[in-house]
Amino acid sequence: MKRGLILLVRLLCLIILTASGLPRIVLASPAINGSFTKPLAATPVPITSDDSFSTADLTKLLAALDPSGPRHFGPYPSSSEDSGTCNNNWADDTFDRHFTVTQTGNTITVVEQFEEGTFVTPSTTPPNPSQPNNQSPGACNTASPPFGDGGKVNDGITGEFHGFFVIPVAFPQSSFDPHCDALLMTDANCTTATFINTHFAGCAYPAPPCAVTTFFFHYTAEDQGLVMNDWKNASNDKGGNQGDIRSGPVACPPGDEEESNQQQDQELCEH
Repeated sequence: MKRGLILLVRLLCLIILTASGLPRIVLASPAINGSFTKPLAATPVPITSDDSFSTADLTKLLAALDPSGPRHFGPYPSSSEDSGTCNNNWADDTFDRHFTVTQTGNTITVVEQFEEGTFVTPSTTPPNPSQPNNQSPGACNTASPPFGDGGKVNDGITGEFHGFFVIPVAFPQSSFDPHCDALLMTDANCTTATFINTHFAGCAYPAPPCAVTTFFFHYTAEDQGLVMNDWKNASNDKGGNQGDIRSGPVACPPGDEEESNQQQDQELCEH
């Protein structure tokens, strides 16, 4: 038992040392899929930098966890609507999906990375109100839907994002086909559900025991008249939601509301 514990500690140290050499990537703030708000369990893989982990080569970074070698699938060009905290689809996303499968003993984990991501407002998929009614992704983070704290995002706002899902699966890998859809052998219309459910017989993603337990998305946008341009949409173990992609009004901390108006600079309410 002690020998196994020492080996595990050494493996974790190796992961931390390896990750520390990765460059930190700062893109934007995250806001995707409000349905994934509460992780079901702790992250089963060691992550030292969420931004770096989102775009890292996981076949190298996680090699110490899988003696047989992590298996990489993708990239699969994809697109999707992006849901915010007010339950509206606030933007449409375009990105590449990467899946990395690791096995440690009887534990199988799939990490899905979202790379080269871009977004544009508003979404073309309902519920997708246009201005002046398109709530910003973080408008209902600390206030109740449907309008939250009144945060809005203008039409035509563009930016970038990256992120990841951690998905422990309870079934052995049933297919090693390189396509996103292992049954139809195609990459067309690739989704998380398509990859998981066609490569792991028995899974019915997004239902447990093949569900997202940890997630992190980081979105950024420059200028465009935004009063907030960095949004992180994350599970509680990754720090929870922070920031916003917002055209107005300025969101101040509690106690500063009387100082807030649409003309103020973002620096006034930065915290």
